[in-house]
Amino acid sequence: MTDSAWTGPLFETFIDRQIREATERGAFKDLPGAGKPIPDLDGPHDELWWVKQLARREKVSLLPPALALRREVEDVHLTVAQERSERAVRRVVAALNERIAAERRALMQTGAAPLRPLDVADILREWHEQR
Repeated sequence: MTDSAWTGPLFETFIDRQIREATERGAFKDLPGAGKPIPDLDGPHDELWWVKQLARREKVSLLPPALALRREVEDVHLTVAQERSERAVRRVVAALNERIAAERRALMQTGAAPLRPLDVADILREWHEQR
């Protein structure tokens, strides 16, 4: 038996050749995250990591609709602060009140405590005060 100085693979697959040639051309040099550690690599294994990452990237709420609506009500002042006209503020509040009314109708059947509609005048007064 003789020792061989060559320690590489006995053959190069088509894919291995494509990767080697792309590496030699420098195709992988400017990829996002190059030279940085892979995020969450040392964290605990989570089978749903891709779902959570997709939801975060696409800004999808994983909250039940009733809780998402409550969060919108809590954040309405932040939402209307970005609006430039009173008409736009009224539209935002009216749309939110429509969703609150629909939620109230649905919750009346279950007996849960529904949200109260927002007072457009109160929201507008606070909106004017912040300007």
